[in-house]
Amino acid sequence: MGGSLTAVATLPRLGFLGLGWIGRNRLEAVQRSGIAEVVAVADPAVPEALGSLDELLEEELDGIVIATPSALHSQQAESALQHGLAVFCQKPLGRSAAEVGAVVGAARRADLLLGVDLSYRYVEAVRTAVHWVRSGELGEVFAIDLVFHNAFGPDKDWFYDPDLSGGGCVIDLGLHLVDLVLWSLGREEVTSVSSRLRGEPVEDFAVAQLDLEGGTVARLACSWNLSAGQDCVFEASFYGDESAVSVRNVDGSFYDFRAELARGRARETLCEPPDDWGGRALVDWARRLGEGARFDEQAEEHVRVAKVLDAIYGRVA
Repeated sequence: MGGSLTAVATLPRLGFLGLGWIGRNRLEAVQRSGIAEVVAVADPAVPEALGSLDELLEEELDGIVIATPSALHSQQAESALQHGLAVFCQKPLGRSAAEVGAVVGAARRADLLLGVDLSYRYVEAVRTAVHWVRSGELGEVFAIDLVFHNAFGPDKDWFYDPDLSGGGCVIDLGLHLVDLVLWSLGREEVTSVSSRLRGEPVEDFAVAQLDLEGGTVARLACSWNLSAGQDCVFEASFYGDESAVSVRNVDGSFYDFRAELARGRARETLCEPPDDWGGRALVDWARRLGEGARFDEQAEEHVRVAKVLDAIYGRVA
């Protein structure tokens, strides 16, 4: 019988490791998108799930989504990559630049797609602000101010053990701020870092200054359990010699953000909520995986961020 054959696209088959709040949230985002098929889940605390990573690796998968405690991320990611699976991991990818570099190296050797849930890159207000920074319309960007304060801290004990978490509010919240600085400015290198951290055994308040090779100065502050008068304070402001652009959370929300452009004393709104951004990073990774994407050189950016975090913690000169 005559006729032509039509290729049928196959959705990537994903396994989820860890079904806490963030794991379930990301799983639901993938299911809503229809961009991939969730075929297996593993979490020893969930009766109906598989009990371990080893069991998950026995399934027929194309990729794995890791949402476990931070101390497990690098080892689990390397194991999955060595098993031939693409990886999407919650942040931090590792507790140090050495751990992050080992995972990125494993992804490079295996030529597999590696993603990290840097979710604020997918907030429309943040993307709008970064567009203005990169467009040159602000003029020369000479200063960046970023804050991320929470009125409470994490509810899991392991967050407060530096051996398990890698640190406190800096690696939890400040990581996003460092990433926004490097992502917005492109390939500019950080030439020096100074910092002050407060709290034991992990910091609950931190300030840092990053000096970049192009002359930009970035000042960061982050905290847990701050008397903020609201759930959260988030701001990222980029000051150029012609204008400035800022992103701020609205009414203390963790989810709603507004972008504004400022010229002198005048202010213009560029972007307003609502914006359902929570699972976009994972959905974008799953889409790329389905399109056949392999190792992406942009994964090296995770190492750059981790090196700055090490410097903030005083782990490097």
